This record gives sequence, structure tokens and C-alpha cells, in this order.
Amino acid sequence: MTDVAAALRDAAQRLAGVSDTPRLDAELLMAHALGVERQAVLLDPSRFDVPADFVSLIGRRMQHEPVAYIVGYRDFWTIRIAVGRGVLIPRPDSETLIDAAVQYFGADGPKHILDLGTGPGTLLLAALAEWPDAQGLGVDASETAIAFAARNADDIGANQRARFLFGDWAAGLEGQFDLILCNPPYIADSEALMPDVATHEPADALFAGADGLDDYRRIIPELARLLAPRGIAILEIGATQRILVTSLAETAGFAVQCRRDLGNRDRALLLTRP
Repeated sequence: MTDVAAALRDAAQRLAGVSDTPRLDAELLMAHALGVERQAVLLDPSRFDVPADFVSLIGRRMQHEPVAYIVGYRDFWTIRIAVGRGVLIPRPDSETLIDAAVQYFGADGPKHILDLGTGPGTLLLAALAEWPDAQGLGVDASETAIAFAARNADDIGANQRARFLFGDWAAGLEGQFDLILCNPPYIADSEALMPDVATHEPADALFAGADGLDDYRRIIPELARLLAPRGIAILEIGATQRILVTSLAETAGFAVQCRRDLGNRDRALLLTRP
């Protein structure tokens, strides 16, 4: 067995107690240490020697630091999103929102996109990558997130089509948008989280009051004035929040549908004008 293969096996065994995906974590950290893509390591590990800093990277992961923060990025949809401390790490479940938008608009796509709580630009930039003629605005209350979003727009060549604004959800926004995307905080204050999340990711991007609905109560009433005719707003929800958030949206005058993620959990609410 090659040195790299042995190191991966050992690292995966060590990480089994702190990660649900120990082998994947080890492979990603090895690739990062080598400065190559993971596929290169998997195809021919014998080409490489174990880098000197691989052990220290595993040590950081053993302390529950997320892999995305260690390597500095997370792949999402068709793009790579740079992340770091102070911004929410993109989750595969959130791709449900982009998939729903693609099904709704097809190849023609929306012309104007709004992403409320854009974080590092995840949803907005994924949508702009899907529709090269679209323009977008991302809003966030974190200057750190806005800085990451601008960097990511540059990295994917969307800086001429994406604007980012420091703001408080939809407060003060004008105009109408064909597609509104939003992944707000939706975790109840009392809910326990995995150490990776609880000790590293920003609390203000995760928690939303006693029932996790505080930000929906602020966002949903603003959507009617911002949504263009025949447009759609797509909100991420927690897996148990469909009924409650649907009620908020219907009270605001929207017709609501739900899409499930790959784990078959309620994940995205689609809001349209009746």
C-alpha cells in the first residue's frame, strides 16, 4: 500500500469519531495539502508523497473545524464558493432551491434575481452561473459575508452581473425581481447543533428565535412588493417547518408549493401570486 493510501486509511479511522464522512474528509484534506483536486488523489495515490502538513490538517478536523473552512471552499451546484470563518457554509440541501428555480424558468431564466441573506453569494452566484443573461442583487447583514460574496463573484466571472448590498433583509429595497431566493436562519434558539456547526459557523446565520421563525415573519410580508408578475420566491425551510411557514406565506397572499431535498425532507417553499 502506498504512503498516501496508508495515510488516508489511518486518517479516516481517526476521523470516524468526529465526522459522518471520515474517508471523504481525509481525501479532501489530502488533496488540499497536495494542491490538487480530490480526483487526482483517487486515480493514482502512488504518484504523491504524504505532505508534511497533512497531519496538522487532520488535527484541525479532529477539533471539529469544518473541512470547508480548512480548505477554504465548498463546491455548490456548478460553482466553487470560497468560505471562511464568519460565513455560512453552503449545504447540498440548498441546491433544492436552484433546482426548483431551473424547473420553473427553464433555459430562458429570470432577468433579475434577488438573494436575501446571500452569505458568500451561494444561491445568487449559482443562479447567475445557470443563466448568463441574468443580473442579480445579494443582500446580507454581515460585512464579512459581503466581502466573500464579492470575491466569489470575481472568481466565477460574474462581477459585472452581481451587486452586493449590506442591509437588513428587504428593508429599503426597491424594484421588482423575477426570482427571489432566500436561505434565512431557521433554527430555534434552544436547538442543539453538531459541534462542527455550533462552535464554528456564525450564530446569526443559524438561529432565529424561540421557534426558528423570526426571520420568516419579517421577510415574507416584504416579498409581495418585490416579486415581479409571474415571478417566484423560493425560501429554504427546516425539515419540520413546512406547515408553519406555509401559513405565513398564505396569510401574505401567496400560493405555496413545497420541494423536497435528496434526503426526501421538506426543504424549499415556492411562493407565487395566485
